[in-house]
Order: sequence, then C-alpha cells, then structure tokens
Amino acid sequence: MIRTIIGLVWLLLLVAGVAGCGRFAALQQKDPPQGDLYTAHNGSISVSANAVTQSKPRRVSWITLARKYPGAFATRGPTSSKRVALTFDDVPDLEYTPQVLDILAREKVKATFFVVGERAAKHPEMVRRIITEGHSVGNHSYDHTSYALLSMRKFEDQIERTGNILHSQIGYTPRFLRPPYGEITPAQLMWTQSRGYFVANWNVDTEDWKGLSAGRILRNVRRTLGPGSIILQHAGGGVGEDLSGTVKALPSLIRILKQKGYELVTIPEMFSESQELESMRLY
Repeated sequence: MIRTIIGLVWLLLLVAGVAGCGRFAALQQKDPPQGDLYTAHNGSISVSANAVTQSKPRRVSWITLARKYPGAFATRGPTSSKRVALTFDDVPDLEYTPQVLDILAREKVKATFFVVGERAAKHPEMVRRIITEGHSVGNHSYDHTSYALLSMRKFEDQIERTGNILHSQIGYTPRFLRPPYGEITPAQLMWTQSRGYFVANWNVDTEDWKGLSAGRILRNVRRTLGPGSIILQHAGGGVGEDLSGTVKALPSLIRILKQKGYELVTIPEMFSESQELESMRLY
C-alpha cells in the first residue's frame, strides 16, 4: 500500500515537471528576443545569426529617443498648429508610386517620400518626378535591412549609398532619414546627428502594408490623429504586397484632413520652425 502511494506521488511529480518544462519551452518560443537584435514587422520576427552569443544594449523606446535626442529624432512635429504630414515609404516602384503621385497632383497636396536606394537606382525617373512635382524625399536605407541588425560600418553604408544615389539624381543629399521598420539604436542615432541628419518616424500608422481596405486605413488614421501628426503610408510594394487600399483611401483621407482644418505639409515644412534644426539644410 505504502509503495503504491509513493509510486503515485512520484508519478504526479514527474507529470508536473514535464508540463512545467513544456510551458517554459512554449514561453521561450512565444516571447521575442529582447534588445537590439530583432525587429518585428508583417507579423514576423527576424533574428541575427549571432543573437544567442552576442550581447547588445536593450532596445530603447521611441519616446526615450525623442526626449534624449530632440534635435535628431522625432515621431511627430510641433503641436502648436494644426499641421500634419503625409509620408510614403518604400518608394519608388512603377505600380503604386505613380498612382499616389497622380492623386496628390489632383488634390494639390505635397507629401514626403522615403526612398529605398536600391529602388531609386532602378527607377530614377520616378525619383525625379517626385521632386519635379514639388514633393520632398528622405533616405529610407539602401535595401530595407533593419538597422538594428547591422554593424556600424554596414549601417553607415546603407545611408551613404542611398544618399549618393539621390544626390546624383536630384542634385542634393536629403537630410531626413526614416529607418526601415523605424528601428535605430542610440549609437546609430548619435552618428546620424553628428552628420547633420534627422530621423523622422511617425505617430500615425495606417498599417496599409497589411493589405487593409480603405475603410480600415481611415479608421487607423483617426485613432491617433492630432496636430503635428506624421502619417505613415506606403507607395512602393514588396513582392505580392497589395497597396490598393492605400490608393483608394488617399483622396478620402485628404478630404477628411482638410475638413478637420489641418494643413498638409512636407516633413521639411513640418520642422522648419524647430530651433534644434535651424542650422540644417532641410529639403
């Protein structure tokens, strides 16, 4: 009898231990790695090959970066006036970029396009069209690799290569940057600041890269819209990416913003009165 009881006790302990191990493993799989070694986008997580062995600083929030580097990083413009900035990432392409430009021309609105250098090299005519029609451009890396996964040298190369491409196409090097996925480390941010760049992220995410409908995109904008808002959209699609919702929503979005009394400006215009940026040549 006693042996039977002892056997049952050991069996229960064994089952509990196995269940505990299974739960621990599940949590390890579910929770993303911490620090600067990952970036989450499109529902996936990318981790560097040496993430297990290499130690890096913990990821710093955008709020902290904006407070610590007010002359180098922002997610929104001044809130003292009702201005908003429409921004479009991952340009140029030959499908969505022309459609967005057509709408902006028809609505007489200027926007800011964050350019991927690799794409600009393939479609210089689209970059020139963006500039010719009065819009602003910014640097969005060379090949859309997450900066948080790169060494400093490779990070610098991403910015410099795209800057050189744009300079050859439009005659100057844009000083506004937007990191892929918005991810940048403090060390990288200090480098950009020392060279006269300014990182302009966003505070209104349309989430249009998910292939959302026009109605859903407009609801996402209303959620966090306010004076000084920087609105993130995309006008360059990846493989199989559907941005038709972006194109369909844009005329309604512009109309809604104007009805609410907002002035639509470019990123350089948004920060033109910022004291921290007075010494920068802004385009």
